[in-house]
Amino acid sequence: MEKLLKKIKEPRDIKKLDVESLPVLCQQIRERIIEVISQTGGHLASSLGVVELTVALHYVFDSPRDKIIWDVGHQCYSHKILTGRNSRLETLRKFGGLSGFLKMEESPHDVFGAGHASTSLSAALGFAAARDINHDDYDVIAVIGDASLTGGLAFEALNNASQVTKKLIVILNDNEMSISRNVGALSGYLNKIITSPTYNKFKREIEDLIKKIPTIGPNVFRSVRKLEESIKNIIVPGVVFEEMGFNYYGPADGHDVVGLVKTMQNIKKINHQPLIFHVLTKKGKGYSFAENQPEGYHGIKPFNVSCGLGSDECHSKTYSEMFSEAIIEEAEKNKKIIAISAAMETGTGLKQFHEKFPDRFFDVGIAEEHAVTFAAGLAAAGYRPVVAVYSTFLQRAYDQIIHDVALQNLPVVFCIDRAGIVGDDGPTHHGTFDISYLRHVPNIVLCQPADGLSFKEMIHLGLLSDGPFAVRYPRGFLPKENIPGREGVKTGQSLIVKKGKDGAVFALGQEVWTALAAARRLEKEKKKSLAVIDARFVKPLDEKLVMQVLQKYSRVMTIEDGVVAGGFGSALLELSAMKKIKRCHLVPLGLPDIFIEHGSIPELKRKYKLDEDGVFEKFKEFFCSGEKEKE
Repeated sequence: MEKLLKKIKEPRDIKKLDVESLPVLCQQIRERIIEVISQTGGHLASSLGVVELTVALHYVFDSPRDKIIWDVGHQCYSHKILTGRNSRLETLRKFGGLSGFLKMEESPHDVFGAGHASTSLSAALGFAAARDINHDDYDVIAVIGDASLTGGLAFEALNNASQVTKKLIVILNDNEMSISRNVGALSGYLNKIITSPTYNKFKREIEDLIKKIPTIGPNVFRSVRKLEESIKNIIVPGVVFEEMGFNYYGPADGHDVVGLVKTMQNIKKINHQPLIFHVLTKKGKGYSFAENQPEGYHGIKPFNVSCGLGSDECHSKTYSEMFSEAIIEEAEKNKKIIAISAAMETGTGLKQFHEKFPDRFFDVGIAEEHAVTFAAGLAAAGYRPVVAVYSTFLQRAYDQIIHDVALQNLPVVFCIDRAGIVGDDGPTHHGTFDISYLRHVPNIVLCQPADGLSFKEMIHLGLLSDGPFAVRYPRGFLPKENIPGREGVKTGQSLIVKKGKDGAVFALGQEVWTALAAARRLEKEKKKSLAVIDARFVKPLDEKLVMQVLQKYSRVMTIEDGVVAGGFGSALLELSAMKKIKRCHLVPLGLPDIFIEHGSIPELKRKYKLDEDGVFEKFKEFFCSGEKEKE
């Protein structure tokens, strides 16, 4: 058959196809995704799992007039292909190219941005309410996965939906949880019946008739509903949703595109109650390696399509791998240590911990708020909980950090992975705000290692702490060596890594190495000698050393891999102002007050002058203006 995908420039082109040709289109889309992601890397398994669902949605509904709102956005590649971005797919997640997630600025078909989980239902309710207020008649469709449904925000929206609107379509994409597995002839037959306009019209008329029977009508109606719910509970797993005011339809085969189209065409006509259409899909569908290892192919680097393998480059350990080793070593010595993940067991490095200590590991699902308060409860009960979480996801538990942990000064250790610039996943995943949103919280300790040994020592310190303790660390590999002249880590103490007489630089984490390299270049090329200090702790600040430096040098710079606003540099500026240090000119270097775009880590650091060349230029500009430093 002729290459159908070449004909699809926008969603209305899909509607020109016969429904019987849609499976061929789905296969071509699947091949296109595998081809591109093998070159660019990206979220493969989840995108392959929703090809048929995406085609059916765009075949039945009229995007962007009808609002299709995706949760998370990991599965959006088919959607991008069908909405005019196929020709640019090779730029996916590259600097200046297509985002790997939904992005309103990128296309009118991306009606709501998504990078974090469990947001689609609340956003869809907002669209539905706006539509109803404006007396419009477009459809609002929220697509949410079974994992995202574990998030508290999703349940808050479900609970509120029937009070907000009578017309909302929720597609539950179930690719993992055992909500139901009864897909077959009976289930398919029931779906056709209960979604048909005739059945629903008849059902409402019967209900209205029963209610009008004098005296006994309401009781009879309640009895009939209970009988109906009991039968449906045996056949389909939708009673819990119906109790929340939704009509439930499903489960349906999420890879039968023709069946999906026919069911959605019926569902589109139902407008008397919010509804949930439950579809069963398989992550990685159509690519055997991804089907067999959906977790491993969730977010993947470029790979060889024929064997599914990436390059076998040699490298040092990643920070996540070092965390895994450190927490296992600590847990072997202390049976009170508990590890907690919010649906990121593998990503945070807790898989081995889970295997070794199954009774001391808890994955709470996509529920960061619960993870933090759950940890607070464990700490109050005498345990030493470690919450391993990506920086960007910890933002979701801000109130719990303050109210449930810090206010009560409970010994919860936060191991904050993916701090700083993370690269290709872009603004929804960069961990650039954690210093700012944690630094001002009372009782908390906040630190960042510059090498592997310091990292392990910080985790050990955290587990000995009597209060909340946070260690932030970046995505990627550990330095292959330790900081020169390093000493053991002590809470609130910095380390002078290099001495100098013409100025000083405080740096955090991996930026210590950048500062060292740039300082050595400055000394070689401009004969300016800078002191470089591994700050280590954002809080408590090493006030003694900071004051010595501010009083000795007239020019001091700070470098951090987070936003300047409220960051580590801000802490030094505040201290300088409070101590009335007038002679010292202090300049913080970090990220600007914007959301950082996607791109590789080296590209982004180069753009924002946080790579060696950029820092060297900043050093020349700041330290080489001719002013002599105090001896």
